[in-house]
Order: sequence, then C-alpha cells, then structure tokens
Amino acid sequence: MGEADRENSGLNGRSLVLIGNPNVGKSVIFGALTGRYATVSNYPGTSVEISRGVARFGAKRLGIIDSPGVNSLVPMSEDERVTRDILIDGDVGPALQVMDSKNLRRSLLITLQLAEMNLPVTLALNMYDEAGERGIKIDVEKLSAILGLKVIPTIATQRWNLDKLQDAFYNTEAAVSSVRYHPAIEEGISAIEGLIPAERISARSMAIMLLSGDATLRAWEGKRLAPELIRRIDDIRAGAGARFNEPIGSIINRTRLKTVDRIVADVISREADTRSKVTALIGSLSMHPVWGIPILLFVLLFMYYFVGVFGAGTSVNFLEKVVFGTYLNPWAARVVELVFPSGFIHDIIIGPYGIITMAFTYAIAIVLPIVSFFFIFFSFLEDSGYLPRLAVMVDRIFKMMGLNGKAVLPMVLGLGCDTMATMTTRILETKKERVIVTLLLALGVPCSAQLGVILGMLGAVSFKATVIWGLMVLAVLFIVGYLASKILKGDTSDFILEIPPMRMPQLGNIGLKTLVRVEWYLKEAVPLFILGTLTLFVLDKTHALSAIEAAASPLVVGLLDLPVEATEAFIIGFLRRDYGAAGLLQLQKNGMLDPTQVVVSLVTMTLFVPCIANFFMMIKERGLKAALLISAFIFPFAVIVGAFFNLILRFFRISI
Repeated sequence: MGEADRENSGLNGRSLVLIGNPNVGKSVIFGALTGRYATVSNYPGTSVEISRGVARFGAKRLGIIDSPGVNSLVPMSEDERVTRDILIDGDVGPALQVMDSKNLRRSLLITLQLAEMNLPVTLALNMYDEAGERGIKIDVEKLSAILGLKVIPTIATQRWNLDKLQDAFYNTEAAVSSVRYHPAIEEGISAIEGLIPAERISARSMAIMLLSGDATLRAWEGKRLAPELIRRIDDIRAGAGARFNEPIGSIINRTRLKTVDRIVADVISREADTRSKVTALIGSLSMHPVWGIPILLFVLLFMYYFVGVFGAGTSVNFLEKVVFGTYLNPWAARVVELVFPSGFIHDIIIGPYGIITMAFTYAIAIVLPIVSFFFIFFSFLEDSGYLPRLAVMVDRIFKMMGLNGKAVLPMVLGLGCDTMATMTTRILETKKERVIVTLLLALGVPCSAQLGVILGMLGAVSFKATVIWGLMVLAVLFIVGYLASKILKGDTSDFILEIPPMRMPQLGNIGLKTLVRVEWYLKEAVPLFILGTLTLFVLDKTHALSAIEAAASPLVVGLLDLPVEATEAFIIGFLRRDYGAAGLLQLQKNGMLDPTQVVVSLVTMTLFVPCIANFFMMIKERGLKAALLISAFIFPFAVIVGAFFNLILRFFRISI
C-alpha cells in the first residue's frame, strides 16, 4: 500500500471493523461498500475466516474488515472469540456496529460492551424499513443522545444511506459507558484495573471480562501478566464471587440487560403493523408442518424448471451447439491446425481431451449456464427469508438424525458449495452435530455445479426420473444420518434461530450475489476443469486410462450396468464431482446412457467421494483422521448403493 493509499485508508491507515449480531446485514453492507474487491483469510491461530476489503467513496479508498457475527463479546464460540480478539489487539481503527432495527434489544447488548471498551463506535441502524413495516418507530436522535454515539438508519439491501457511513471511518471519539454494577463488583473492577497494562481497549473493560471469569482470556493473561498478578486477580475474583450466590458474569449481564430495556423503552414506540398480509401469511405457512410441505414442493418444482429445464436445456443447447459447436471450436481447430496439423500440442489443445474442446466446452458451454441459473435461484431464496423457515419446518426430521433445524442451513449452503458449507458447520453447537453434517455434506449434497448438471440430465429424461433420484438421495442421507447419530457419542443442542420477515428480494442484490458467485466459479472451478482435462490427457497418452477402465469395469459395468466409458467420468470425479457429472452428461448426449442408466449413474455420482477442495476443508475443520474415515466410508458405500438401486430398478422393471 502506497502513501496515498494509507492516507486514504481511514484512521492512521487502519481499517474500520464491522461488528454485529448474526443476520443483521453486515455482509450486505460489506459487499455494498467494497463491491467484489475483498479477500478472505483465516484469523491468525484459528480456522475462522474474516473478510478484508476496500470501501470506495468517490476517489477515496478506505480499509474495512467484516468480523464474524456475535451475540456477545464474552465469547461462547470460536467466532465470537475472534471478533473480541480483533477488538483487543487487532490493527484496526474505529468500529461500525450494524444493528437490527427490528431487534434493538439484542443489538444494544453489544453496544454497551463496545462502549465499555471506549472504542470509537458508529451505529448503523439497519433493516430500518422492516422495523417500520412492523410498526416499530425508533427515535434516532434520542437514541444517539442517550448513547453518545452517531446513529445512522440504513437499508443495506437498497443501498439507502450507505454513503453516510463514510464518516464512521474517521471517527475518533471514544464511546463512554454509563453502566454501573453492584458496589462489590465495582470494587473488584477497580482493584483489577490497577493491575493490568494499557491495552487498545479500556482497562475497565478488561477488568470486567477478567472479573466475570472469561476463560478465553487465559492466553492473554499468560502473555501480558506476571504470575504474581494473575494470582492477585484470581484472589480478587474469588473474593468478589464469594459475596454472591450466582456467577458474577450473570449479574453483569443482567445489569446490562436492565440498562438496555430502559433505553429501548425510551426510544421505541409502536404503531400499526404495515407488513403485507400476503407475505406475512406465506411466511407463516412456510413454517407449518403440513402447509409448509406444498410450499417446499413448489420451490423444488420451480428450481427444476428454472435450473434443470431452462438453464440446463435452452441455455446449454445455445452455448454448446451454437456458440461453441458452430463458431468457437471450429475456429479454434482451424487456427491450431494451421500451425500444428497434428502431434502433441494439437491434441492437448483441440484433441479428444483438449483444453478447448473438452475443458472450456465443459466449463463454459455446459456447466457455467447451469450454475449461473442456480446462483440466481439460490440468491432469491436467501434474500426472501425462506431458508430460516425451512430450518423450522424440518427441525423434527433432523432431530431423528441427532441434529436440529439449524443443520439445514449448512446443508442448503452445500447446494452452492460443499467446501464453504463444511466451514459453516461451525454454527452448530456440538462436535457430534458438526461431524454428522460434515459427513452428510460429503456424502450426498451436490454442489451447485454438480446439481445443475444433474438437473439438466434428469430434465432430458422425465420429471419422474428427477423425483426418483431425489427420493433415493434423501433416503440415503436420512438413513446414514440416523445411524451416525446412534454410533457417534455426544449431546445435541437446542434449536434457537431468529426468523426474519418474508420480503420481496431486491434484483440488484440478487444480481450482485450472482455475479460474485459466478466470478468464484470462474476463478476456482474452471482451473480444475483444465487440470482434470490434462489429467485425462496424460492418462490417455500413457494408456493408463485404458488400464484403469479395465480394472474398474467389473464395478462400473458389472455392478452398475453402465458403459465402460462411464469409468472415465468416475475417475475424474475424484478431482471434482461436477466434472465427473459433466462427463456423464456427455455420454447421455451421445446416446450411450438409457434412462435407467442415467438415474443409476447420477445416484452413484451424487454419493461419490468429496472433491479435493472439500476433502482439504474436512481436514481443516474435522482433522485428518475424520476426513480419511469419511472418505473411506463414502467410496464403497456409493458403489454399493448404486448397485443395489440398479438391481431394484431392473428386477421390478421400473420404467423411468
């Protein structure tokens, strides 16, 4: 970063840090301010990822960090600890707290903790329109006066008032807390304050955390305090704790909540609820155990036609047959043959396993239009508020698998990318839940690219084929999840999830999310398509492909009743499952798979081993041993299920 950039990056070259509860629109604001110019990396010493970017206000470029969502700055999870640590010793400037206008009480609990830290804080009162629709009127000026902080109402999805957030980057006025605790607690706070060194946050805030027994600060104590000081702090904490019949942390939290309740009573008034009765009714019905099912079926049917028929049919046919088949591939062949009429370079560019004729054709002409339509559909579901309602509706079913409804969120995210979804299993409270969901993601949740190809193949057969495939995969997931819940030891957690209102998604927001995800696909997936093609090219030239096909033919041909050429698709499926599915699609287009073989091959491919990226993410999140055990189980299990499914279809002569 040059001098001019540093001068423009905010306060002394340090970045603004976004703070807030989960699902308050932090990421939407981050995306709106930075566009697509962001990097994601692990916070040092953890597996928690944070996003860093550059906000753009005209010619100004200002650094910004999106921290993990928190419900408290007294950490109960690794995500919350990372956010707290960023505030304690991160090289950041002022803070911007993004608040949910509909649930001011929850957000203000964090505000009071930030004020105790004496950090420069600006408040973004987000979802301001949704609060108004619910009849919640907030006196912004009074709230600002009570807290001594600048408060900016925003509607992130509509980009309303986001330009006013620029001042937050230059805020240097530290917040001041007015919360006072029980005299015995205040005495303990004062005693500890005099023992700890100066930090980025106030000594009072550190003293409160230490007095409340925050175990996550033990590492900080070991680095910053002498053993004698640690013992004195422990004595002060023990002495203060002996004067109460409950933990000091509970008393501190209750005092803060009383302060919050007084503030809420002062600044909030209620008017008539103006929310659309239609959207409210749909939102209520979508969580109903009976009426929610037809809504879910409608959503799935819409996805089938939008992604499977229009995206994988009309769009793919145009790109593959017209753009690539009529123009690009013939033109590339003519150009290459002018210089390389035959030989190694000719084959690696436009041969049967050529970078243009196979890798680019698969990645751009076949898979890209499918995943693009899926990204549009998924972004619509995200912004509509339907996904949390789906979690409520399936809670009872998930309980049978030792999970709760919250587990459906990473599994639905897996329809976008299993790798990222595996990372989001951190939202689950227990190790048992995280392991089960990681297993199910790796086993039978197809990513967007693979799902798009699958829907395209099934759409060319019949709707019945789609239903059979879907029911088979869901049945396998349920059985495996149920058995895993019985085998794995550990407890399950309670189901607590805030439900946002149903709303009509903003086209601009859907477009931005789709664009970002397509960009991710082009950067992450296309290079793997090229790598996969080169792998096949090398295997073909060394005749290893024929040897592998011969060795695997008893499984592919004998058990699955598939043509021997399908072996190639399963081999490359080790590298990336959607590429393997694309190989099956090519066989179908060449008339080499009948309807029964299409469904059998897709069930097997869906349950096949996780892609390399997901495998490494499993190592990162669950450990090498767990990742190897999961993969070792999935491969033979997928083949066995595929063989059994094939046997059932053919024995009972089920037409598809």
